[in-house]
Order: sequence, then C-alpha cells, then structure tokens
Amino acid sequence: MGRLVIECLSKNVHYRRLAREVYKILGQKGKLRAELVFLGEDEMMRLNSMARHVDKVTDVLSFPSLDGIRGRAVTAEEFPYETEGNFVYMGSIAICEKRAEEQAAEYGHSAERETAYLVLHGLLHLFGYDHMTDKDKGEMRALEKAVIEKLYPESVS
Repeated sequence: MGRLVIECLSKNVHYRRLAREVYKILGQKGKLRAELVFLGEDEMMRLNSMARHVDKVTDVLSFPSLDGIRGRAVTAEEFPYETEGNFVYMGSIAICEKRAEEQAAEYGHSAERETAYLVLHGLLHLFGYDHMTDKDKGEMRALEKAVIEKLYPESVS
C-alpha cells in the first residue's frame, strides 16, 4: 500500500493527515517520502540567497528531486534511482518558523494552520506544481484550498 511520509528530524511534528490528503487528492499510488526542516530567519535568508539569488527571508522553500511529474502518479518503477529504502524521495521543504508565526497573526489564524499551509504549499512544489502563470497559480490554489478545507474547515472562507 502506498503513502506519503513527511520526515522532520528537527522537530517532533507530524503531518500524517496532511500527507494523506495530498496523496489522495493528487491520485498517488507509490510509497513516497519528503523531508521537512524548520529554519530561523538568518538560515532561511542564506538558503533563499543561495537557491534563488533573493537576499531576503521567505516563508517556504522547496527543493524537488524529480522533474516532469505534475499530474502523474509517482512510482519506484518509474524512478528507481530516486528511492531510499522502498520510498521514492520527493525532495525537501524548508520553513521559516518566525515568518509562519507572523503570517498566522496577519491572516488571523493559528500558527499550526499557517505552518500546515506552508508544508502543503511546499509539497505541491515537490509534485511539480507552481504559480508562475495565472493558470498554474489557479490550479495550485484550488488544490491548496481543497486540502485546507478538509483539515481546517473553520478557517476557509
């Protein structure tokens, strides 16, 4: 049976429900794994500068390990060299905790909900989704809304 596991070694946090909803809504079948790290502002600014050449703090960065997978089920048979154990490694997500807390206050919801949204946003990037065009942004936002509505129905307007 397939599933998506989100590993976070820096904190004792679990995103099983979020992973399950993303897995289901994207129609995944294989055993998948993503890495999650939480960073301070200085670390996030350094990482953003190195990765995107943007010298400022951001809320979330994603580092996908696979290309061309948007809208497709990911399996170990198709990506045999990207597996660790029996799981296909999707990539890494970095979240700035302070930005998540600030954004939660700004948007009027909990830090837990904002962090879950950032993890979700990062996961969608790992699965090949982006927001570079209006069409792509609309598709990504629709997926985010569908998952957040399931997990935090009281916070969706």
